[in-house]
Amino acid sequence: MFKQCIEMILVTTIFCFLCLPHINFAEEPSSQPSLRNELLENSTLIHIPGPNPILLTGPPGAWDDDCIEAADAFRDGDTYYLYYHATSKVDLNFRLGVATSKNPLGPFKKYEGNPVLNNNPEKGSWDDKFVACAMIMKIPENPTLKPGEGSWDGWDYDKYYMWYSGCSTSDKHKPWGVGLATATSPLGPWKRYKGNPVIEGDFGFVGGVVRDNGRFYLYSASPLHSIGQDYSPISMAVADKPEGPWKKYEGNPVLKPGSSGEWDSGGFSEAEVIHHGGVFHMFYGGAKLSKPRISTRESIGYAYSFDGFNWAKYGLNPVAPTDANPNASAFAEIHAIWESPFIYLYHTYRYRESWKINGFKRIVPDAEDIGVQVIVTQKPFSLDVPVLCQENLAAGQYTKLNDTAPICLSNISKLSLTVECHYSSKATKPIRVHVFSSYDGINFDTTDLYTLDNVLQQGQLARKTFELESKVKFMNVKIENPDASEKVSDLKITATLGG
Repeated sequence: MFKQCIEMILVTTIFCFLCLPHINFAEEPSSQPSLRNELLENSTLIHIPGPNPILLTGPPGAWDDDCIEAADAFRDGDTYYLYYHATSKVDLNFRLGVATSKNPLGPFKKYEGNPVLNNNPEKGSWDDKFVACAMIMKIPENPTLKPGEGSWDGWDYDKYYMWYSGCSTSDKHKPWGVGLATATSPLGPWKRYKGNPVIEGDFGFVGGVVRDNGRFYLYSASPLHSIGQDYSPISMAVADKPEGPWKKYEGNPVLKPGSSGEWDSGGFSEAEVIHHGGVFHMFYGGAKLSKPRISTRESIGYAYSFDGFNWAKYGLNPVAPTDANPNASAFAEIHAIWESPFIYLYHTYRYRESWKINGFKRIVPDAEDIGVQVIVTQKPFSLDVPVLCQENLAAGQYTKLNDTAPICLSNISKLSLTVECHYSSKATKPIRVHVFSSYDGINFDTTDLYTLDNVLQQGQLARKTFELESKVKFMNVKIENPDASEKVSDLKITATLGG
């Protein structure tokens, strides 16, 4: 009996050891892994599409009038910074820009000083053709040093660091190395590191950089094109300083595509990694490859790691499928901001069919804008989603349905609309909100689901909240100003989604 008990204990011990996530201690993980992922233990990972698209290409002649793609999302204080790389129809060269908002779901306003990082003017340099895929980090001042005295080989603490991917017009440089730039503000001006590139070419598209216990972990879509055009597994490099030296992990890639037939068998475009709650969390765009490449329909998957090197994919992927968004064909180049109970996933947004929004015609398959998905990690929750923000609405005029993004109500049990605007002192009628429903978010009913009149307060900002039922799949709004002579200003509609 004693022998049988000993054998049982040994078997149980071996079984538990094999079931634990593998830790490669030869790589000296930055901290003792918790071996618990509270996100999966306590959460349901509810997907709510954002008011998409949230950022469009620029007007004809602008530096970003051709296409824009997600580069990074970053919060500093009470401001959200959405970085993107874009091309113009003139030269098709990628440059980096930024837009800002006080709300993670927008509206975002493009910075007047864009682009914040141009392709290098020095002909033949490693990044004189493209600069793209920025990753921004603010490194706080070293608490052991006095303000202004801390540095890493000339790099000051309490600055903003940007790692980015670059490409050269010269054959002497391998494409898509990684460079570094710093600034005293998220808006720049950004100063290139004199020792660039910090990682030589052939390291793909930078997706995320994590700092933990003084070490830096850089994740990139690499080796690029190894699976399909612009698609690859995810690899990583490690350094003790922002500028390196960076050492590529010998066990690369750290995240491989799914097996043949799986939803992510075609590889990944880009992935953000966040260190939260003692766990490394990765959100990535994955798909089965299609031809042409731009027709590939990417959704968002999730993977996690306890040491940054060894990763496990979430068993219920994708966490944010494209099917939940009307007319969406792909979510690519994923970047994230985590503010419990919400995870905001910013991405390049591509379309299934051509359509118009805000006067812009989006032509498939080439049109690319920026969108956002929200992952809710616990219940109950309440999420404010901007529906419309407009400076003025003339007397007797309506907004159009395609001026606003459809709101998905599939995972919502509570719904309210808050309507506000500023009336002139001579206003005689309140604005009217026409709420329409849809089964697919594209074809809306021709009659009102709700007709809502705001309160009239002459010469003042008026605000009214309406509690509604959320029994339809999609809703959208048109705003009417029935006043025959007076405009309204500062028009704003917010949907509050609860569950």
